Parts: sequence; C-alpha cells; structure tokens
Amino acid sequence: MDRRTLLKTALVLPLLPLAAKVDAFVTGGGRWLKPGAAGWPTDADWEALNRLVGGRLSIPKNPLLDPATREDALAHIGNQFYVGDQPGLTQTGAYYNAWTSTPSARVLAAESAQDIATAITWARKHRVRVVIRGGGHSYLGASNAPDSLLIWTRRMNSVTLADGFVPQGATAGTAGLPAAHVGAGAMWIDAYNAVTTIGGRYIQGGGCTTVGCAGFTNGGGFGSLSKGFGTGASNLLEAEIVTADGKIRVVNAYQDPELFWALKGGGGGSFGVITRLTFRTHYLPQLIGGTHGSIQADSDEAFHALVAQAMRHFRDNLCNPHWGEQMEFHGDRRLDFHMLFQGIGEDQARAAWQPFLDWVAARKAYTWKTPFWLGAMPAKHFWDIDFYKEHGLTFASADNRPGAPAYHMVWTGDQEQVGTYLYAYTSAWLPSRLLKEDQIDTLATTIIEAARIQGFSLHFNKGLYGASEETLARARDTAMNPEVLDAFALAIIATGGPAVYEGLPDAHRDDVKAKRDAAAVQASYARLTKVAPGAGAYFSESDYFQKDYEKAYWGTNVRRLSAAKRKYDPDGTFTVRNGIA
Repeated sequence: MDRRTLLKTALVLPLLPLAAKVDAFVTGGGRWLKPGAAGWPTDADWEALNRLVGGRLSIPKNPLLDPATREDALAHIGNQFYVGDQPGLTQTGAYYNAWTSTPSARVLAAESAQDIATAITWARKHRVRVVIRGGGHSYLGASNAPDSLLIWTRRMNSVTLADGFVPQGATAGTAGLPAAHVGAGAMWIDAYNAVTTIGGRYIQGGGCTTVGCAGFTNGGGFGSLSKGFGTGASNLLEAEIVTADGKIRVVNAYQDPELFWALKGGGGGSFGVITRLTFRTHYLPQLIGGTHGSIQADSDEAFHALVAQAMRHFRDNLCNPHWGEQMEFHGDRRLDFHMLFQGIGEDQARAAWQPFLDWVAARKAYTWKTPFWLGAMPAKHFWDIDFYKEHGLTFASADNRPGAPAYHMVWTGDQEQVGTYLYAYTSAWLPSRLLKEDQIDTLATTIIEAARIQGFSLHFNKGLYGASEETLARARDTAMNPEVLDAFALAIIATGGPAVYEGLPDAHRDDVKAKRDAAAVQASYARLTKVAPGAGAYFSESDYFQKDYEKAYWGTNVRRLSAAKRKYDPDGTFTVRNGIA
C-alpha cells in the first residue's frame, strides 16, 4: 500500500464532541472579593504586584472586542494555537446553563515558580480568587473566572530529556529512569516534538496536541494508547508546585508523597499551581498504525447482531496493550470504528481484525459505508508536521501564523474544538463483566437503545482492563477512581455547537437546541448506565452537573484526597468546579 494513501486514511484521530451567559462558578463561600466591594485591590495594589513580578501583570482582553487586535483575531480565531496565546480566551468557550469564557481581572504571564509564589501570597492577602490556565481546554470551566487573578503558565513551556532521572530525596541506590522535564505551560505538541520527533522516545500524552500537560495529568490523563503505556498521572515521577502557603515544593514518592499522589488524578487546580512535571518516557515502538471503517445494518435485528459481535471481537482480539481509541454507535443502525495500534506490524494488526471481517462478509445484512482500511507509519513521525507536509497529507494542520514554531501541528478535525459551546457532556466507565458471554446481548441492547436517543462512542483506551500488570500497578498508585482498572471502555455521550465568543461575527447561542440536545444526552446516559449503575466518570471529560461527583471521579480514594486537601490547602485557596473538598 502506498504511504500517501495509508497516512491519509488510517490516522484520522477521533474528534472530541462538541456551551445564556450564566455565572455558576463556585463562590468560595464569600472568601473572594469582587470589584466594588470593600477591600477589593486598588490600582496601586495591582501595580505593587506588577512590580514584584517584573512587570508581567496585565489586564486580559477578549481580542475580538479590542479594535487594536480585532483584525488579527478574526484572521486566526480558528487556530487553536492563537486562541491558547490569548489570556482573554479559552479553548472551550462555554457550557450550556453553566459558564461562559470570561477574561479575568488581571493575568500574570508567569515565567518562574517565584512569580507564581509571589502572586499566590498577594492574592490570599487581598482575597482575590486565583484561576490557573495552561491549555485552556477545561470542560468544567476551571480555566477561567470573572473577577479573578489568572495564573497563566503558557510561557513556562520548556521540555528537556533526562537519561537517568532520580527523584529528589530518593534513597541511595535508586535507579535512574529515562524521563522528560516538562514545563507547566507546555502543550502536548511541545512534549511530542522534543520527546518523540527529536528524542525518539514515547511519552504518554493526550490526543489533542494543544491540551496543556499539567491539567491533563491532574485530571488523570488518557491518551490514544493508554492501554499500552498507562495514564499521564501514572507516568508522573515528580512535580514542582506552589502551594497555598506560597512555598515552592518539589514533590515525588519521597518528598510530600501524599501531595504528589493527589496530583496524579486528583483534579486540576485543586492543590496548587504546578510549575514543572517530570514524566517517565518509554521505548518508542517502530510503528503506530490505524484502522477505520463504517458499517450499516439493514434491520434492527441485524444491528443488534453486529453490535454484539463487535463487542465479542473487541474482547477477544483488541482488548490488550496494542490497541486504543473507539467505536461509535448511531441511531440509524450504523457502527463506525477508528482505532490505533502500536507494538505490532500491519500483518498482525490485520490478523486481529480478520475474524470480524469474515463474520461481516458472510452476511448480506451489512453494507460498508466506508470500506475497512488498515495501515501504519513510523512512530517517530506521528507528530511530525514536516513529514505530513512532505507527503501532501491534509489531516494534520500547521500553525499558520508568521513566526509560529515550525513544529506546531494539530489534527485538522480538532480545529472544531475552538470555542466549542458544549450543550452537554457525560462519561461513564463500563466494567469488564459486561463483556462476559452471558452479558453481551444485554450490553448490545443497551448500546442500541441509548444510541437511538443520542449517538455516542466507547473509548477503549480510556479504560485499563486488558492492560499489562505493570501498567495497572502504576495506575493503581494514582488518585483516580479505581473503577478505571476494571473498565474496558469509557462511554462518552456529548453534544454541542459552534463557537460563541463575544464579538465573533454571526455567533449565535442556540439555547433551544442546546436544551433539547442536553436532554437527549441525559436520557441516553440514563439508559446506558442501567447496566452500570453508579458508574464512575473521568474528571477531565465529564458533566458539569455530575451527580455525586467525588464518588464518580475518585471512588474509594475520596477520604485520602480530602486529607491531602486539608493539609496543603486548608483555606480553599484553590477551588474549582467539582473539585475535592
């Protein structure tokens, strides 16, 4: 198969689904002041802080509303890298009946941990709410809040490799590990470029290249190949963090181990401001490959059989460290799949799919709407925009701004995430027992009935059932809900609309549609979770209105997390929606 065709079709990564202006942020129990209130900082107070942080404080603005920047903003508003460089914007734009992207009162463009420590101490003294932003993708609105001081880590984006990293405070004789030091403001493309394209190693990051490394890890951190390499949280070896007392701490398994553990999936922005992370890196497989296709069934009975067989096929052939990504189920009796593989060759990957292909071919009830395709590419070039340009490929896009880093790339489909107005977003981990033969028909029925209400996807890489024991052991030592260890997939049911940034021409909040679609998502979720009552959810991809959220996100780890919160942030300096109390 020629490489151009292979790359054009196989490696299309799944899109994140696509939010009345309502200020439904947590209030902090009145501990934070608002402009006009007695005690709110004066201009002189803000200027004093600005001097302390070397002139790196400013008033963030929505560039679409500023005459000086509007033309440039309109030219680049569809570019995720541009949006991320604007302290007055967020990548996710709004969530129906919950929040909308709003600039802070001031922004600190931090360049060091000391900048941040100074700002935290000042904010506590003046009772100003602190908000932390690296990538700005938070679906829960944690990346912004009105009347706040934004700690913006975008400039702290260095990535360096270490061949034999040993955590500070480690016992004598501790073996060094291949690792990468990643600044808190780095996006995953910064890390992929340094670690994989240049360094020839693998680092477990996120699917969307503009997601911030720190928030991703705090939330748990699933990537396309997490069944093979684990979560971002489980690969964290050390972190530098500024805590509520203004101290700069280096935490790991030997120093402040409970705080270190809490940072591994305990929820972004809840325990302090991370300034640097150190991740384990892995041997880079020779190939990363993909497969996709779309099958239409001609009857309800045939669709039920297809879904049941797809679940059996996944269980028997794909539920292992080599495979990741998803299957999508639609109300028109259609099954789509977009999956990635690593650590095996094309022949082995095709052999893994052959039983399913043979099953479909033997039955006249099915039509391939998109033919089955499988292929692979050198893993070293998976995040290499120059490689894609060389081969004329269009599913990866470069940052088209003059002077932008040459390695900046984003999956073309992910451009739809810019400013997304989320109508509703839910997730649920599905336990492995549902794959037992006596449960398959029930699972298939449930999937189909839920999809008729609202189509959804099963992300097999976002459940660790089928991973190696080593991967499971590392994930077990994180703050995430232990349900993830036995989950074969994360179901994501979500919907949304185009960007609604204030000042964007023709932006329109279709709240009638938002209300209708949000109700469909909730109804579909209710039907699906009948087979998994009380299912846990993934913090970074979950419902703003998540019921019993502490149990959903952290399960049996809640008490331990709460203890860490009381120890390191007793006054609630760092408070986010659905954060640990």
